Amino acid sequence: MATIILYATKYGATEQIAKRISTLLDDAPYHNLKDKNLPPLSDFDTIIIGASVYAGNARKEARHFLLQNQALLMEKNVSFFLSGISERDDDPDTFFKKNVPAELLQKARATGFLGGIYDPKKVSGFERFIMKQVVKHDAFVDCVRESAIKTFAAKTQE
Repeated sequence: MATIILYATKYGATEQIAKRISTLLDDAPYHNLKDKNLPPLSDFDTIIIGASVYAGNARKEARHFLLQNQALLMEKNVSFFLSGISERDDDPDTFFKKNVPAELLQKARATGFLGGIYDPKKVSGFERFIMKQVVKHDAFVDCVRESAIKTFAAKTQE
């Protein structure tokens, strides 16, 4: 069964998570949704889509991709992951309901909020200010959850 991982990232954390998932799935190919030359999705049985989340919203490339390809995705095995450093880990379903069409979310083999990375060296001054005020982070944070990645990868293959 052929699997592909598609992701949308702003600063690279979601790509790092996609790579980690890939290694758990026999080095499944992974591609940034910003790339224009994606392989034909008809070649894959399973499609995993991941996106970073900011202020509750997944990257627009991912949301756009889901809407544009919903009919095709309904015919595939799909799984979805989100990355971010949200303090709202108590209700990750809220993020999925807001960012993934309900029909696709209902048929998903796996969903996972897999944590994220905040590197103040990679963001603008305004973003540093917001992070410090709203999320109370002003230093490097890596809250990627390896155990959640392993669980997510296993569920995509069930």
